[in-house]
Amino acid sequence: MTTLATADHGFTGLTGFAADVLNALGDVGVGVLVFLEVLLPPIPSEVILPFAGYLSQAGDLNLVWLIVWSTVASVVGALVLYALGAAIGLERAIRWIAWTRLVSRTDLERGAEWFHRHGRASVLFGRMIPGVRSLISLPAGADRMPLGSFVVFTAIGSGLWNTLLIGVGAALGTQHALLEEYLQYLDYLVYSAIAIALAVLVFRRIREARRFGRDDVADAAE
Repeated sequence: MTTLATADHGFTGLTGFAADVLNALGDVGVGVLVFLEVLLPPIPSEVILPFAGYLSQAGDLNLVWLIVWSTVASVVGALVLYALGAAIGLERAIRWIAWTRLVSRTDLERGAEWFHRHGRASVLFGRMIPGVRSLISLPAGADRMPLGSFVVFTAIGSGLWNTLLIGVGAALGTQHALLEEYLQYLDYLVYSAIAIALAVLVFRRIREARRFGRDDVADAAE
């Protein structure tokens, strides 16, 4: 494992924050960021992991340890959501998480539907599907999927996904001289991605509120 000695990475804004975390914690820093991503889906691993792979090409981060720590963090985060589903049940877990406004009820129900449609294998393949990979843990816990199978499937699926994204970033890192002139635009891309994610989340919340409002009116009329 490696801990970076300096913070002279040249990044600012959110990408600078991610780089600072990696500077401070080294390879394990990507695990911290991925753990937060599992619990806070609007933080995209599609940004975090390629960025970590990109930085590894400077020789300060170890590619293998990045994969190990990101996968460990994915499993631990998944276990938190598994435990939540097992402790309070699927419907209450969906209501509680939807109340936080971090994830829409539609996405939560889609994860549950995916699990019930495809069974335990969805825990393996769902880890590679944005919008499903974190939320699939709730129905798995609520349905008391065997913990051993859950951990193994999560580790394999998350490991494959993390390796792919980190590998893409590492490949881009070999083109550092070419990419340096575009670093100033990286923050704009990240901010735009977050803004779009928040806009979609707000739109879905408004749509769901209107839908549930119509349902309440219909129930009252009956």
